[in-house]
Amino acid sequence: MPHQIDFLQPLRYWINRIEVQDRKLAHFFSKLIPAHCPFERDINFFGRKIAHIPPLCKLNPLYDELIALRFRALCYLVDQCGEDIQSYC
Repeated sequence: MPHQIDFLQPLRYWINRIEVQDRKLAHFFSKLIPAHCPFERDINFFGRKIAHIPPLCKLNPLYDELIALRFRALCYLVDQCGEDIQSYC
């Protein structure tokens, strides 16, 4: 089996190494990265569901890293700043 090259590995590594140690940065990441996939939709016609568009976020090759970054930002806001993060959920 040929060895596959992961061109996104340096970017994944960089995102995973971001340490959230600033309140403004934590708020920025929490607002920037959505809590759930914004693309999932039901298509209705005259009150009847005719189609469903599944969440496409999993197709993003950096999805897991971005969700982990958002989680680190929210944890920082709760643990270090003592903030209520309910508005981000």
